[in-house]
Amino acid sequence: MKDVRVLRLGHRPERDQRVTTHVGLTARALGARGMYLAGRDAGIVAGIRDVVSRWGGDFFVEDGVPWKKCIREWKASGGVVVHLTMYGEPVQERVADIRENDRILVVVGAEKVPGEIYLLADYNIAVTNQPHSEVAGLAVFLDRLFEGRELAWEFPGARIRVVPSPRGKRCEEI
Repeated sequence: MKDVRVLRLGHRPERDQRVTTHVGLTARALGARGMYLAGRDAGIVAGIRDVVSRWGGDFFVEDGVPWKKCIREWKASGGVVVHLTMYGEPVQERVADIRENDRILVVVGAEKVPGEIYLLADYNIAVTNQPHSEVAGLAVFLDRLFEGRELAWEFPGARIRVVPSPRGKRCEEI
């Protein structure tokens, strides 16, 4: 199992709470083990931890993480850094190379990311070269990375789960 984590950069508490929460939830649902938040936002941490407690898994979220230190320590421990940016190389051309690594830190920006990120990253990867949501980019990247296998993974410790249904909404307590 790959150790994939997300580093969220540039989070602005007054503007980005919903999107940053969705970055964390998408990361969790599609196979990442945790999210580092470069800013401080106790509300996001609490919200994501609440989802984990009800829906299962061992996903973690940590805020107030110094992003440069996080990247340097990740690389020093043998991991690779993938920066998702519309200016990068096409995901479909590089994902096989990335998949060869067991430890992957995915950098997802909010506001304009520091130019230094492009140099620190091992891969600057684009999910299209068009403007779109960082949540969509993360979802496509993780799905390509795990080749769709993450769509069927179980989440240990779940107290609730969706019962797939062609119509309506069904959940069950576990």
